[in-house]
Amino acid sequence: MTHHDRERAPDAGLRAGRAPGARPLTGHLARLYRAPLPFLTDLPRHGDLVEIRIGRRPFLVLCHPELARAVLTDDRTYDRDGPSYEGSRRAMGNGLATCPYADHRAQRRMLQPAFRPDHLERYAAVMGRTIAETVDGWRDGLEVDLAEELFALTTKTTVRALFASDLTPAAAQELHQALAVFLKGVYRQSLMPWAGRLPTPGNLRYGRALEQWRAQAGRLITAHRAGTPADARNVLSHLVAARTADGSPLPDPDVHDQVTALVLAGSETTAAALAWSCHLLTRHPGAGRRLREEARTVLGGRVATLEDVPRLTVTGRVLTEALRLYPPAWLVPRITTRETSLAGRRLPVGSAVVFCPYVLHRRADLYPEPHRFLPDRWAEGSGGGAAAARHRTYMPFGLGAHRCIGEAFALTEATMTLATLVARWELRPVPGTVVRPAVRAVLAPERLPVRLVAS
Repeated sequence: MTHHDRERAPDAGLRAGRAPGARPLTGHLARLYRAPLPFLTDLPRHGDLVEIRIGRRPFLVLCHPELARAVLTDDRTYDRDGPSYEGSRRAMGNGLATCPYADHRAQRRMLQPAFRPDHLERYAAVMGRTIAETVDGWRDGLEVDLAEELFALTTKTTVRALFASDLTPAAAQELHQALAVFLKGVYRQSLMPWAGRLPTPGNLRYGRALEQWRAQAGRLITAHRAGTPADARNVLSHLVAARTADGSPLPDPDVHDQVTALVLAGSETTAAALAWSCHLLTRHPGAGRRLREEARTVLGGRVATLEDVPRLTVTGRVLTEALRLYPPAWLVPRITTRETSLAGRRLPVGSAVVFCPYVLHRRADLYPEPHRFLPDRWAEGSGGGAAAARHRTYMPFGLGAHRCIGEAFALTEATMTLATLVARWELRPVPGTVVRPAVRAVLAPERLPVRLVAS
């Protein structure tokens, strides 16, 4: 058996298939644009590697965890390239979130020191201060869009912790609106790259939002250079101190690219995970009561700290289950750089492969009652070998060299926020509202109206 054969061995016995219902010219475009989640969830019925079509171009969706692991751990063969990433790089630059294989290792090495465990204690102190400002600013009986509130919280935390700066409420609101338009536009343009060149109202809004976002990143860099102590340790200080291969400082456009990506990654994705967790708790009061009891016992009325996180086990299970059901990074494309094969199907150079944790996390053979919110499926000792298998198939933060660099940061912030929030406030759904996922690049609720009741 050759080395290449050994690499392919995990997909032995898996089968490739095709999704039905493709239209002659548009393929499955209408379903992916209007209601992608039900369509994608159904794909494993048709195979482990399932071809869908956008226009006439095939995209191969990874519907089995072993195929996903094979792709995500071989970034040389399955690179970040093609129209989707070209569009993202035009918008966000060539930072860690969008760069191809050739640039990724150097960029990851440059940013990694800012995410070492010894920095997390400092970041957590910032998180606690921001959480306190948010929950102390609410009042009994107030109706809020919790998705908006949580985004403001996570954005403020990201900017303070990673960039040693701050945002006014108006600036945070402007940034959220810009990112919402941007994420919707990125998803639309990934499905229809040609449409991005048309002077439509949506594209004009996208262009304005992009400029607002870029300007905000530029202001963060300027403020940091003007007022941050030279011995500060955060992402921007690492970037400013970084040197290229010839010993020169990192060019300003490169610093800008990293900041632009990290603002998005540190705000929108964590806010989405928290919003879905809160939504699920409002629909499952039993789980909400258990989480509230734990939070009150552990916290005793104060804001959560980093030291509390290991003891907030129920909180952790709620977040894990929410991320299973609604992984923020729900569609991750790759392009093959050399001929290969998956599930017995030959893939020529330039084939488009799509990792979708939303699909994997809702397979009934991996997660019994996959559409139900069951945090205790993650309890230690539950299910024996089945529990271990679940952890192997659970991939909300990706896998391999491109696994989210800020995973520990995000989980710490989410755990501290959720426990503190639920200990102090009961979240009641506003009658008559329906919570739907927004069809955009990050899987988040469109709106999450709740009434805050002091508890």
